[in-house]
Amino acid sequence: MFKNTVLSLFVLSALGVSAAQAEDFTVLKQMSDKPTQLTNGEYKGNYYVPSTLDTITWGYLPNKDAKPIMSVTSGSVVTFDTVSHEGLLEDQGRDAAKYFKSKGVKDEFILDEAKKITQSKLDHDFDKDGPHIVTGPIEIKGAQPGDILKVEVIKVEPRVPYGVISNRHGKGALAGEFPKIPKQANASAAHPERYGNVSVFTPIEKNAKGDYEGVLKTDSGKSIRFPLEPFMGLMGVAANTSDKVHSVPPAMYGGNIDINELGAGSTVYYPVQVAGALFYTGDSHFAQGDGEVALTALEASARATFKFTLLKAGKDKIPGKEIVQPLAENAEFWITPGLDEDLDEAMKKSTREAIRFLNQEYDIDEATAYAYLSAATDFEVSQVVDKTKGIHAKIRKADFKEFDK
Repeated sequence: MFKNTVLSLFVLSALGVSAAQAEDFTVLKQMSDKPTQLTNGEYKGNYYVPSTLDTITWGYLPNKDAKPIMSVTSGSVVTFDTVSHEGLLEDQGRDAAKYFKSKGVKDEFILDEAKKITQSKLDHDFDKDGPHIVTGPIEIKGAQPGDILKVEVIKVEPRVPYGVISNRHGKGALAGEFPKIPKQANASAAHPERYGNVSVFTPIEKNAKGDYEGVLKTDSGKSIRFPLEPFMGLMGVAANTSDKVHSVPPAMYGGNIDINELGAGSTVYYPVQVAGALFYTGDSHFAQGDGEVALTALEASARATFKFTLLKAGKDKIPGKEIVQPLAENAEFWITPGLDEDLDEAMKKSTREAIRFLNQEYDIDEATAYAYLSAATDFEVSQVVDKTKGIHAKIRKADFKEFDK
């Protein structure tokens, strides 16, 4: 494994993490300054994509005119080092070093990529552009519209032992109620306090069982502790348009879909929109509740490793026989998302897709499928904060054991 400096006692104290707890926590620093194939270490043989000024976009997703930063064949494993936007945005000062140092983090434990992004002249309009730092795209050789890109999530690893949870004016489930501090005139990166937004710095610590958990300090001095379940909030393929594609609303090509079931061990299927597929990722989450009500989850930089397999139309077996929007699965569930600006419509779309999937995958008549969903399937709110809202059905695979015989 590529070993990096372990957190110093000073920083551990500032973050509320004991030396004993963090002895085995390694800051996952950049392994190369350009896309490459790794030849040694834990990730030997994997392709590698760092988040540099040459490999990222800020606030927008790749479209059909995007130039791939790397080309790989079907079956390849690719590791991405992603950078979270939280701590880098204008309402946090657009100065990663200054922001995280103000939280007690020593300089060497702030990712160099985060510093370079905020120190750069990379254009970003806080009020107009999406917040996300998007890494990619990579080309999957031979991918064509009509094909399906199968993306297996192998690992999502925290790169640093802290993250940020934010609530911003005009956003979140309670827009207009929170934040309670009003926005002032002339808010800018030079005067981030004038935004009136709330960002809660959140360290992660190892508990008695050896698992990392998020730690939220309260005014009483007691802490709320919750488990980490890392996943990538943003994954997808390029949209078939030359228009700029905003990073916030998810769509049929994926993007900022924010489904917390899509961590390690999950698989997502994307309908290819343009030649090469042009996959990208970002918006890494350490933990997220269904709904993501404040606006963000516990967001922080992560290292994500994926395996890409191209399923050719008319040749390879495709779950549900066809896929016209993202479809996902993990060991326990098939997951059918529904996306719409209206949450009721998102529910209908998820239900329709679940019925279609059961009909096509298991040859179950639609009325029976509908009845089954009503009796035995949970429909969860993915998120309500990304302009396009999300509902996803969790269809339990174990209920269909007889169909696999």
